[in-house]
Amino acid sequence: MQAVILAAGRGSRMGDLVKSVPKPMLKVAGKTLLEYKFDVLPETVSEVILVVGYLEDVIRGYFADSFGGKKVTYVMQENIVGGTADALWQAKGVLTGKFIVMMGDDFYAKEDIKACLAHEWALLVKKLPDLGTRGKVLTDAEGRITGILEHEEHSGGEGLASTNMFVLDTRVFEYPLVTRSKSQAEYGLPQTVAAAAKAGNIPFHAVPATKWMQITTPEDLEKAEAAFGKRVQ
Repeated sequence: MQAVILAAGRGSRMGDLVKSVPKPMLKVAGKTLLEYKFDVLPETVSEVILVVGYLEDVIRGYFADSFGGKKVTYVMQENIVGGTADALWQAKGVLTGKFIVMMGDDFYAKEDIKACLAHEWALLVKKLPDLGTRGKVLTDAEGRITGILEHEEHSGGEGLASTNMFVLDTRVFEYPLVTRSKSQAEYGLPQTVAAAAKAGNIPFHAVPATKWMQITTPEDLEKAEAAFGKRVQ
């Protein structure tokens, strides 16, 4: 099996921390954010595709052509503001069958990835008391995803947030890219996959996350350092 890790962005909200390294290469408890993704991948993953962009030579120099016993392949996202769906589409030519997709900076749990792999297509979601500016994942009574709303399309409050950790297969590339919302030109992977699942009548399940930490700001790094100081996964 293959896993795709999206690591092309700069992470501008990190300020001076990303002047010389891309955001996924920032460290928590002595390890890069990207390394934590390798840690939680199942043993069935034999190849990791890294979608790179900003300061990509830093990532290539660190991980080379193999890491943690897994082959590493690189694809370039030239337009790093194209969105998460555009990033995945750069790996279209090297993907076969079923695969995992995750962000290069967030923290995930190994058991949650395994739970997602039980489905044809899945998205790891986290129930939050206040979504704030996060997107809202809509589901039916059976836990299948029926849509994703960006923050300007919902009223906030309690809801399911997307963690952007997916289990998909190459059928997703048969369908068009979808923008995050009417007001945002970048292509959103949650919106694209939800539309593809609907058009192809493919079951797309929301899987509750037991552990997930989103890394957006330097303050998030400090929280992660406290939470992962003992390298607890």
